[in-house]
Amino acid sequence: QVQLQESGPGLMKPSQTLSLTCTVSGGSITTNYYYLSWIRQPPGKGLEWIGYIAYSGGTNYSPSLTSRTSISRDTSKNQFTLQLSSVTPEDTAVYYCARMRCSGYVCYDGFDEWGQGTQVTVSS
Repeated sequence: QVQLQESGPGLMKPSQTLSLTCTVSGGSITTNYYYLSWIRQPPGKGLEWIGYIAYSGGTNYSPSLTSRTSISRDTSKNQFTLQLSSVTPEDTAVYYCARMRCSGYVCYDGFDEWGQGTQVTVSS
């Protein structure tokens, strides 16, 4: 059974770079056709997709965040990492990592696995 677990700092100061790591157990992050996403939910708001790293290592980011976002992976540790630069209080949210299967430009049944989420608060 695949499990995802987020880890990283819970409190950030404005202008810093947020770094969160998702550790995947029970499955490989290089398994064909799986895309590993970061998603966040600000307080009282809906879910916002941040970006993904594919099984191949390719990445894609939300247009609203692409200039500040970098997602990378460490296959030896079965982990992938979100870096979000120049954070502001508007980046305060619960951050999730999640998995989706896509092939031939078709994605299936939304995200099939989610981490529990980790609270990130940006405050001076």
